[in-house]
Amino acid sequence: MLKQVKQAVLLTGMVGMTLGVQAQKASKPNVIYIFPDQYRNYSMGFWSQGDNAKHLQGNPDPVSTPRIDQLASEGVVFSRAVSNFPLCSPYRGMLLSGMYPNQNGIYSNCRNDRTDQLKKDANCITDVFSDAGYHVGYFGKCHWEKNDPLFTEDGTYVGTTDAPGGNYINRYDTYVPPGASRHSIDYFFQTLKDEHFNPRVYSNDPKAVRGKKDGELDLPKRFSAQLESEKIIDYLANSHGQRDEDKPFFVMWALNPPHNPWTEESTYMEFFDQYTENGKANLNKLLSHKNADHKAGDYAPYYFANVSAVDHFIGKVLDELKKQGLDDNTIIVFSSDHGEMLGSHGLQGKNYPEIESLSVPFIIHWKGHLEHRIDDLILSVPDVMPTLLGLAGLEKDIPEEVEGVNYASIVENPKSKEVERPKSALYISPNGRGVYTGDYMFVVTQKEGKKINAFFYDNKKDPEQLNKIPASKMKLEKAMKKELAALLKQTNDRWFVNKVCDDYLKYE
Repeated sequence: MLKQVKQAVLLTGMVGMTLGVQAQKASKPNVIYIFPDQYRNYSMGFWSQGDNAKHLQGNPDPVSTPRIDQLASEGVVFSRAVSNFPLCSPYRGMLLSGMYPNQNGIYSNCRNDRTDQLKKDANCITDVFSDAGYHVGYFGKCHWEKNDPLFTEDGTYVGTTDAPGGNYINRYDTYVPPGASRHSIDYFFQTLKDEHFNPRVYSNDPKAVRGKKDGELDLPKRFSAQLESEKIIDYLANSHGQRDEDKPFFVMWALNPPHNPWTEESTYMEFFDQYTENGKANLNKLLSHKNADHKAGDYAPYYFANVSAVDHFIGKVLDELKKQGLDDNTIIVFSSDHGEMLGSHGLQGKNYPEIESLSVPFIIHWKGHLEHRIDDLILSVPDVMPTLLGLAGLEKDIPEEVEGVNYASIVENPKSKEVERPKSALYISPNGRGVYTGDYMFVVTQKEGKKINAFFYDNKKDPEQLNKIPASKMKLEKAMKKELAALLKQTNDRWFVNKVCDDYLKYE
């Protein structure tokens, strides 16, 4: 009898320990941050549903994105999220560090003729989640490392320019080696180069790269989004012990599509035909913005096909989350590093002050915790890190040097007064600075030795931004100059440090 009592006590204790571990794990939500490259805010089918388009500046794109639409219809959608410096590397620097460019080390795209790179001692979002007991995984494009010729001719990383090193793997993005540059990432699966069906792949998981070691190049000749989704599915299923199941996970997934090139060779063509009529693109239907030049935007069906492909493979990962029973306690975020002009104003690509480049999708989905709504909070990139940490209950772990604001209270309750809603966001480009308020866009540009050019867009009266208004003709000029100067000072921007346009902006 005494033996049975002891066994019962022991069993009760073990059950209690198990429940305690489960409760501890449940108290910390998993987090997945998904951000395809150059995915414009307009390219979500969600905006064409019901009266959702009224929250959007300009017309939505005619795209099919059922899985992203589902996330949006069940989550909180931010209609005024912006990419403060709409370029790949600067965005990643701000996202990872929660700091603006002058503090995080990245002021342009990392390239083999530049020194830009994310500071190795920056306390990044991956570091903080790791320190808080999370298992950290990263999949896809990195583009935060200084690009040096540290490879053999066949693409193996040797870490030296001495022979057999001395070769580059790519002009832009490069392999991120183990150590400080990885910022506490436990599971690493990197794809690089803008060739969607021929990514250069490196991983610290030999089974993910056909037996290769960390630093040895793998060329699987697969569509990168599909390949990454498969590796994330394996990670979630923990197919061969990739992650510690006693820890919650923080995963970042940086897809390369729908980034250019926009060609048949780099497009997942299964989704192409729906954007053509008898094999031809009807640009009158595809280019929904009045400011779009058809010649400049003729690649629309390729862009949209890859948008739909991205949606499809995100869906595969969402299905696995549900299959593993992880969807109930996982915060899922969908966003992008910047938009895409798609022929608007006769332009392609990004890094422009126009809304097609500046605006990014931003959805936060947390089943059972967040109710669906569309919110006009002006969300800047450095705000993402503190906000996600706040949502995960880690607000006390937000590093002091973080310049972004924790808006977790507003995410959870739009009427919250814990933190003030921002009135504006800073815009940065190589030769310009600006202020986005939602209703207005104010931009100041100056190339070396040339005259200052300052202009407005009235986004409310002119959502297509068809008319540039000289700043001198706007009554708001003085107030916006003051706002811009204050933002530049607050973020310790190079313009403030070097007193660029001081006579006009009057920083002091």
